[in-house]
Amino acid sequence: MEIVENVKIGSKLFEADGAKPFVVVGIPAFNEESPIAQIIVKAQMFADAVVVCDDGSEDLTAEIAMRLGADVIKHKRNMGYGAALRSLFNRAQELNSDVLVTLDADGQHDPSEIPNVIGPINQGLADLVIGSRFVEGFQSSEMPLYRRFGAKVITKLVNGSSRNGLRDAQSGFRAYNRRALERLRIRESGMGASVEILLESAKNDLRIFEVPGSCKYSKNNGINSSKHPFTHGLSVIMSIVRFIVEQKPLNALGIPGMLSLFVGTAFGVWLLQIYSLTDRIVTNVALASLSFVVIGFFLMSSAITLYAISRVSKKMNSRI
Repeated sequence: MEIVENVKIGSKLFEADGAKPFVVVGIPAFNEESPIAQIIVKAQMFADAVVVCDDGSEDLTAEIAMRLGADVIKHKRNMGYGAALRSLFNRAQELNSDVLVTLDADGQHDPSEIPNVIGPINQGLADLVIGSRFVEGFQSSEMPLYRRFGAKVITKLVNGSSRNGLRDAQSGFRAYNRRALERLRIRESGMGASVEILLESAKNDLRIFEVPGSCKYSKNNGINSSKHPFTHGLSVIMSIVRFIVEQKPLNALGIPGMLSLFVGTAFGVWLLQIYSLTDRIVTNVALASLSFVVIGFFLMSSAITLYAISRVSKKMNSRI
């Protein structure tokens, strides 16, 4: 994956060949009847179509969106942020869109910045663009400290696992071109989808560009979210761990397994030494040795199994 340096892009809505792209704005929403109208009306000024995924709302979110002319996808129950994004991706492809822009329904993102976010795609510089809260040109002083800390930690984890130089891996204000829509597959149903997309982008060698993106915070932002900030952060981190295990099982599980076997063997040798000198078995040392050996074998066997599965899967995909 190529990370393009942050550059301020103008508001041109034309691709490099001069043709006007078909832009779809996708809005995942859950109980957002208060701010959704303003978001849709503003987004319609910069898009050919606005699609709202009502993720099991119990209020008038879907009705308001439909009255304003938005294309509404309705989930019968709350399935999660990732499931909403998956529905938006599918609808964008059904509409044969050139660009899909996603933004939150709670008013955090400013739809008037859509031209800036899709600029790098229109100029042929990127496949995925992030409206970042931490690049030059945006002050994150109003961002709550716990949010800033969590976003920074998650971004570092994403950068470490995919070797890229992103500054904001948690921003939901993004733009995807046709290539990205075709290659990205969202499996996570929860908030972990935001980082899954970035890790999948690295896997598929998609070009990522970051531009300044403002984010308005208020006491009502996220008030309808079904997840506590701690639970949200934990689910995102678990998504990163799952991705690493799936993509690099020999490193993620095999190496710890070998270390565990080594430690278990060392305890076993120590146990035998004690027995030869005192003619007795130390229970704690014996349990430690057995535990490390069992864990080591389990990790090693899991690593080999997952590696074999991934190899078979890659061969099958290459034949399709």
